[in-house]
Amino acid sequence: MRMSDSVTADPKEKPDDGSLTERAYRRLEELIATLQLRPGAVLSEAALAQQLGIGRTPVREALQRLASEGMVVVLPRRGILVSEIDIGRQLRLLEVRRELERLNARNAARRASREERAAFAELARALEEAARTGDDISFMRLDRRFNSMILQAGRNEFAAKAMRHMQGLSRRFWYQHYQTVLDLPRCARLHKDVAAAIAEGDEAAAGAASDRLIDYIEEFSRATL
Repeated sequence: MRMSDSVTADPKEKPDDGSLTERAYRRLEELIATLQLRPGAVLSEAALAQQLGIGRTPVREALQRLASEGMVVVLPRRGILVSEIDIGRQLRLLEVRRELERLNARNAARRASREERAAFAELARALEEAARTGDDISFMRLDRRFNSMILQAGRNEFAAKAMRHMQGLSRRFWYQHYQTVLDLPRCARLHKDVAAAIAEGDEAAAGAASDRLIDYIEEFSRATL
């Protein structure tokens, strides 16, 4: 089981796909989260601007946003470094994620439209299939859809913003360790349980399923020690 070692930007991406700062942020976040920019790497605004084909000002603004999220560290006279991956920090992040994930799952179960519930039911079936086949590439795509759908259906912009603030760090930690410690079938089925509960409009079941999922993610994190 192996995921593609790199994620590259789509060369067909149009210049007007969001602001230049947003484009720079998305690309840099992806490079850091997928470990193409390794922890401890020293970053150069000029080199990144050339690599991304985006001006230095949007790159600088994107790096400032990544610094606020803990993805990079700005050190006086040393420059900008990709932050290290720290298990203690990951566990503290999970304390917050647990509460937000439960809130978002319950909100989604209560507020999702009929069309969204149908989409969650289909997502649950796809996650069950990923669990059965052990397809890690499909699971990663489904996981990102899962996260996006819950934030949309939950309709709480403050909770959504807080979750997005943490997603890069969470994804990077997962990406570093999934090949050695992830139980993909179990993880996929735990995601499926949340999606199925939202599809049924069952708030209590969605919250309980979310807690079980975070229990496993914490177990996964501790297994990296």
